[in-house]
Amino acid sequence: QVQLVESGGGLVRPGGSLRLSCAASGGTFSSKAMGWFRQAPGKEREFVAAINWRGDNTAYEDSVKGRFTISRDNAKNTVYLQMNSLKPEDTAVYYCAARAGYGLGFRNDEYHYWGQGTQVTVSS
Repeated sequence: QVQLVESGGGLVRPGGSLRLSCAASGGTFSSKAMGWFRQAPGKEREFVAAINWRGDNTAYEDSVKGRFTISRDNAKNTVYLQMNSLKPEDTAVYYCAARAGYGLGFRNDEYHYWGQGTQVTVSS
């Protein structure tokens, strides 16, 4: 069974940066497209960013475009989310997820494996 473990969340002031990591075990990480989602209290889980299996194709939700960067290191079975210029509205639990496929996915039901989440809080 594929397992995903997120890390790197925490408390940061507006305008600050965080780098989230997601370590994968089991399955074949290098052949899977990956994504990041987030969920704030009282809100639905929403798409944040995605990256294809090779790491040369990415997609972002409009509100994070230009501020967040998704990347992957297949040799380390790890996907990253670099978050810059953080805003209070970025506060949420962030989840990484893996598809059983090579291409990008944008919906929750396109992803088969999920991590436990890591809390990101942006506050002054």
